[in-house]
Amino acid sequence: MRRFTFAGRTCVITGAAGGIGAALALDLAKRRAVLVLVDRDAEGLARVATMARELGAPDVSTYVIDLADGGDRGDLAAEVASRLGGADLLINNAGVTLSGTFEQNALADVEWLLEINLHAVLRMTKAFLPQLLARPGSHLVNVSSLFGLIAPPGQVAYATSKYAVRGFTEALRHELEPRGVGVTVVHPGGVRTNIALNARLSGPDPDGAQAAENRRFHETALTLPSEEAARQIVAAIQSRRPRLVITKAARAADLLARVLPARYWTISEAVARRRKLT
Repeated sequence: MRRFTFAGRTCVITGAAGGIGAALALDLAKRRAVLVLVDRDAEGLARVATMARELGAPDVSTYVIDLADGGDRGDLAAEVASRLGGADLLINNAGVTLSGTFEQNALADVEWLLEINLHAVLRMTKAFLPQLLARPGSHLVNVSSLFGLIAPPGQVAYATSKYAVRGFTEALRHELEPRGVGVTVVHPGGVRTNIALNARLSGPDPDGAQAAENRRFHETALTLPSEEAARQIVAAIQSRRPRLVITKAARAADLLARVLPARYWTISEAVARRRKLT
């Protein structure tokens, strides 16, 4: 399959108002891609769209959509087809997380997370798939997570969604690559976004300990700039890489989980305790 070229190609990005999604939009704007930006944050979306136009994107359209609303996105796909002729690149990037253990999590919150992290990926892909198949050299990117490779306590709902995105993407790649559509699954680890700060508190947190832990995780664990993550994702799309794991620590965790699938978390905790003592 030939390398993906971005100039003049229509690129649809969810979760484009901030974090990796915004960084992707600005990187692709410099490459003169046509941008279709989707997010529920109208103000953030407008800000990113303005910057993208200033950086050289020839056409930027924005759609304020709450991906938790259960819509099939057929109307969005139809509008993109009507106005722009169809999508050449779909990046399913939007994601949310919850705080607390599965025991603490309200089932309604788990369902909300699955709607955004998993079902929206399925629905967006289903809606745009006819366009991707009809346009030679198109590409699909689904953003999973480090927690689609390892499953830590306190992240049951999130890991469930991200493991599912991983499996969906890998199986779909085996269907689509023979038909000329590139597919990439991305596993970011430790990227500086606001996902931890914006985590929904699902369960009791009377002393604010969980919120404080979210802030600590944001400051200490999420250190790679979103712009660098976007650069790596764009490079993976260009070269048609099927799988991208972002950060050295994430690649090490992935290797450990594959070598010792039943013991990796025990080993990870032991290493973390040792580091605290040194």
